[in-house]
Amino acid sequence: MAFSCCSMLLFLLCSLLCLSSSLAKTRTSPKQVFLPIYKDPSTLQYVTPIKQRTPLVPIRLVLDLGGRALWAICETGYNSTTFRPAGCNTTQCRLAEASQHCLTCSWGPFGPGCTNTPTCWRFPMNSVTRLNAPSEMASDIIAINSVDRKGRQGKAVTVPRFLFICAPTLNVGGLAKGVVGMAGLGRSKISFPAQLASALNLKRRFGLCLSSSTRSKSGGVVIFGDGPYKLNDNSSSLLKYTSLTVNKVNTEDRVLPTETSAEYFIGVKSIKINNKTVNLNTTLLKINDMGFGGTKISTVHPYTLLETSIYKAVIKAFVNEVKNVTRVQAVAPFGACFSSNKIGTTGVGPAVPTIDLVMKNGVVWRMYGANTVVRVNKNVLCLGFVDGGEPTYITSIVIGGHQLEDNLLTFDLDKSRLGFSSSLLSRQTTCADYRPKQ
Repeated sequence: MAFSCCSMLLFLLCSLLCLSSSLAKTRTSPKQVFLPIYKDPSTLQYVTPIKQRTPLVPIRLVLDLGGRALWAICETGYNSTTFRPAGCNTTQCRLAEASQHCLTCSWGPFGPGCTNTPTCWRFPMNSVTRLNAPSEMASDIIAINSVDRKGRQGKAVTVPRFLFICAPTLNVGGLAKGVVGMAGLGRSKISFPAQLASALNLKRRFGLCLSSSTRSKSGGVVIFGDGPYKLNDNSSSLLKYTSLTVNKVNTEDRVLPTETSAEYFIGVKSIKINNKTVNLNTTLLKINDMGFGGTKISTVHPYTLLETSIYKAVIKAFVNEVKNVTRVQAVAPFGACFSSNKIGTTGVGPAVPTIDLVMKNGVVWRMYGANTVVRVNKNVLCLGFVDGGEPTYITSIVIGGHQLEDNLLTFDLDKSRLGFSSSLLSRQTTCADYRPKQ
């Protein structure tokens, strides 16, 4: 009888283990999760809505491709039963590469952003204004849209204890109306790609597609997880690839001395306009020992910034290639503007000279009129590049939002490579066409 009871117990135990294993196999994680992106018409910043806290509250964040983390203001109105300060010398602090000197808020009132126990901290960077202030590390729940293995939109998934920086109110100065922080997609252990990959068992990859539209219901998207990142066609199959370069020097203010840059750099070797190489100082295209120079991609600059000598060379070369078109008075912040009366229209924007960024092994990122010129009024088009200043303490080329719009970009952090489609307009689609199956 004892043997029979023992056998029965073993049988039940095995059954439970098998059932548990079966459930584990059928419980699938999403293939992708995504955030919609909308272009703010006043600031030209790219804004994404997410839900955070318990109960969940919708908040709006400016998308910062090179940002190290999610930061959001907490000083007032932050109510959540799942908010947790990171503590001091914890695993969370080490992941955040936060200061080893912990802060205790003593002035009150106590709550999110002012914890009366020692908490590690960082300086969250407002990448638009370059403002920052010492702020507590904390965690809370977030919810994000999902796509299942069959490409269908699923239910929103939640990520508990998502690390973020609890910033003071002054940090949001200069950001779009209603925004409470920034969503960092950069190369760090606590950025959106890193935390979502870890929490949801996703690939360390993401696709970015910015829309040129400022209409509230016509935005772009950032998709986290493995590709392909489909719009209304299989755009991912036509990507070109180049290496992502790590800048070993972090040029942000107030950072730990051992940190590398969280931004995404690529190795541009030359610039061509109408297939003619622009005469410029190519040493500026390399990152120097102080971390300056080179080329990076940014979503917080509305237009591409060029170091002054590169800017002048590009303007000169572009003007030389614009034939039989009247040059008119420049409209700030641009330096070269033209009458649009004799400029035709193509499927990829105004009929103006192409601009190519030439990279290693001759890989070319070609930019057409939709990404190279800006219509400032009914009769005037301007070259959409801006003087970024002298070369001493800057990145030589910062590829900005206008040049990225309606281009599909993929960031593979495991292979350290960038995929880019050039203009999707050439395939009669845009970044606003992203729609998971319902």
